[in-house]
Amino acid sequence: MARNSSTPSTPKEPGRFKQMWQVFQMTRRHDATALPIMLAGFIVPVLLGVLLAFVTSAGNILGFILWILVGLMTGLLVFLLLLGRLAERAAFQQIEGQPGAVGAVLKNALRRGWRASEMPVAVNGKTQDALYRAVGKGGVVLISEGSEGRTKRMFDDERRKVARILPNVPIARVHVGPEDDAVPLHRLARTIAKRKKALNKAEILAVGNRLSSLGQNGLPIPKGVDPMRVRAQRPR
Repeated sequence: MARNSSTPSTPKEPGRFKQMWQVFQMTRRHDATALPIMLAGFIVPVLLGVLLAFVTSAGNILGFILWILVGLMTGLLVFLLLLGRLAERAAFQQIEGQPGAVGAVLKNALRRGWRASEMPVAVNGKTQDALYRAVGKGGVVLISEGSEGRTKRMFDDERRKVARILPNVPIARVHVGPEDDAVPLHRLARTIAKRKKALNKAEILAVGNRLSSLGQNGLPIPKGVDPMRVRAQRPR
């Protein structure tokens, strides 16, 4: 007898335009100002293109059309750039305040020239406050997550450890937490990237290798945005 072997079909991934539509809908739902900003980013270049078409190519049909097309393409480009920036901000706002949120930003949004891990270098097991470390052109940045008062001791301890093995490297603190003067999660990557340059590429690599010797002392993994990310993948 023939066996009826039917393999389950894998769900088809959404296309590029559908993904963009889903990102647009998510951004619009979580940020009321996103739609007006993106529309303004599209309309202003289009209006400028039309204005330039009338001013510079009133009697030239080809030039008139080209200016309008330039305005449309520029408006579309600005719209997509704003969509990407606002979507990132909306996504980070959804996870803001959760343990491990800083690690997600360091893994996915940190700019080139910086090295960091989504795993913290220090964790308070009771409060789940955490301290992360990034190395880049601005030196060493220690990012505290949680209450500023509770994380101060972790920061001081880690700063002493880093200063002991890297006495000439600048060490800065960035705090992400509930306080009014804390850095919002969606601005964390930009805040780190704005640090004044103090190290070159070779020095960044050397500092990162030196700091890896400190280890993480068997720290417990905080319950973050996606706990499955910290598990090693099984071979297929």
